[in-house]
Amino acid sequence: QVQLVESGGGSVQAGGSLRLSCAASGFTYSTDCMGWFRQAPGKEREGVASIPSHGTTTYADSVKGRFAISLDNAKNALYLQMNSLKPEDTAIYYCALKLGSGWFCPLISYTYNYWGQGTQVTVSS
Repeated sequence: QVQLVESGGGSVQAGGSLRLSCAASGFTYSTDCMGWFRQAPGKEREGVASIPSHGTTTYADSVKGRFAISLDNAKNALYLQMNSLKPEDTAIYYCALKLGSGWFCPLISYTYNYWGQGTQVTVSS
């Protein structure tokens, strides 16, 4: 019954910005973790950012200072504001949910229980 639907991807030039959205349903964000992961062609899925219900946010070193994860509790929506985009940010971005563990949300993909379908982000020079 948990459903995550990403949107907001697209093509942008290097240095530009995009805001990804994840519409979430089927759960109450109380003691959970939500995060963004990405996967580029030929590469493993990697964590981008996570936000817990009670703890602190986590960012991959590669996006610190450029990306910001946020949650709109009223709308059950997760966001990823991506600024100063680089070509290496090109990937399919996935919204993910990890039930419980709402204090610390490491970016370990296999620990997340539910996934969206992904949205493509392409950054060109």
